[in-house]
Amino acid sequence: MYFPVSALLIEYMILTVVESRDSYGYEIKKAADIKESTLYPILKKLQNAGYLTTYSQEYQGRKRKYYSITEEGKAQIAYLSNEWKIYKDTVDGIIEGRIRG
Repeated sequence: MYFPVSALLIEYMILTVVESRDSYGYEIKKAADIKESTLYPILKKLQNAGYLTTYSQEYQGRKRKYYSITEEGKAQIAYLSNEWKIYKDTVDGIIEGRIRG
C-alpha cells in the first residue's frame, strides 16, 4: 500500500534523521526511504533555510558531504513535531471513528 508524502513531511523526516547524528546523503536516503531525485533538492532547501550545515570528511579515500543540524533546524523539528501530532491525531480520529463530519 502506498500513501503519498508531502514535501514538508519529507523535510521533517530528514531533519530528524540528521538530528540523531550527522549523516551523508545516501545514509539519509536509506533511513528515510526517499528517492535521490527528491532528497538532494530538499537537502539544499533545508541548507538554504539555515536548518542544516555541511562539511566534508574523507571516507575510504573519498570525500563525503555530511549534513549537520543547526539550532534553527532543531526549532523547526519542534514546530513540525507539533504539527505532525495534530495532523496524526486528526487522521487517527477520523479512521477510528472518534471524529465525525
